[in-house]
Amino acid sequence: MSAGVIAELEASPRTREAVDAWIGRHKFPVVVGPSITFVWRGDAEAVHLKHWVFGLPSSQSLARVDGTDVWHLTMQLPPGSRVEYKLEIVRHGKGEWIQDPLNGALARDPFGANSVAHGTGYEVPTWIHHDRAAPPGRLDEIFLDSKTFGRRSFGLYVPARFKRSRRYPLLVVHDGHDYLRYASMGTVLDNLIDRLEVADAIVVFTSSPDRLREYADDERHARYLTEDLVPFVERTFPLEAVPQSRCLMGASFGAVAALSTACRYPGFYGRLLLQSGSFAFTDIGDRNHRGPLFDPVVAFMNRFRAEPTAVSERVFVSCGMYESLIYENRSLVPMLLGTGMDVRYVEARDGHNWENWRDRLRDALSWLLPGPFLLVYE
Repeated sequence: MSAGVIAELEASPRTREAVDAWIGRHKFPVVVGPSITFVWRGDAEAVHLKHWVFGLPSSQSLARVDGTDVWHLTMQLPPGSRVEYKLEIVRHGKGEWIQDPLNGALARDPFGANSVAHGTGYEVPTWIHHDRAAPPGRLDEIFLDSKTFGRRSFGLYVPARFKRSRRYPLLVVHDGHDYLRYASMGTVLDNLIDRLEVADAIVVFTSSPDRLREYADDERHARYLTEDLVPFVERTFPLEAVPQSRCLMGASFGAVAALSTACRYPGFYGRLLLQSGSFAFTDIGDRNHRGPLFDPVVAFMNRFRAEPTAVSERVFVSCGMYESLIYENRSLVPMLLGTGMDVRYVEARDGHNWENWRDRLRDALSWLLPGPFLLVYE
């Protein structure tokens, strides 16, 4: 058990030198089988573990080893888990959230960075790292004067093997610039396309200045994508321009936007990738516990649940087991299957974060937009 490392410290002389040597012998947090021990060293009134694992108390107290300035907490962490966390250090009655100074593993997001704990068996995918043998695609920022929103920009990825004489599928990514920053998506595309696991594709990385409103089943957003953005890209590049070659994806509210856009334009997008969708709904009434920002989402999902419709051909759904949204995503899958759409569903022992979504990209994109290597086996 990883708690044995604390017993080792308790059995030592508990001098500063002995604690220094003990710290130097271990990698933190300490993971042994299904147990993980978090450790912090310093003077404080209290220390709390702050994490985002739905179903567990979001704040758990660390205990101090008598005669030392070492604080510890041991808890269960199922194999294959990945958990983001911070430590709250309480001094003079005030708490400060910090990254774990004993753990160099960090995950970044639009709000900063969190420390990361990996359970036994979890491995960071090799295909997220830059491969010098994989030629990089070209990434530009393009401006579009749209009828719907006026002047907007989007990221445009063109694969390294691009030729005007060929035709390509199109992938449109909600919150695309965040996928590039926090989910290594440019590198992932370079690697998977070079390995022929994912088709050479034109990829649009779109973002919204008002995402919580525009992504919540906003008719204008669906119109912007389908009547402004996609036709512009299809006029500019040699795309296949058929539903099977149009894929729309997003995470959280971006997944809601992908599904609701497909519902407003059924049959236009033949491929959907929905990651940790904020698919809030109500079984009774129209009030929801997540607040007014979710009201349009609830109204949309209530309509869809009342009359599920096949709006695409293939749908890949993923969600973390440690998310509060796991119930909504699990309940969505049988409805999608019931329409006759081809659906794949994947769960991971992870939370609502960019690296969870990153880790699912290979499975999702290689099924939705398979490259030549995988097409041989289909």
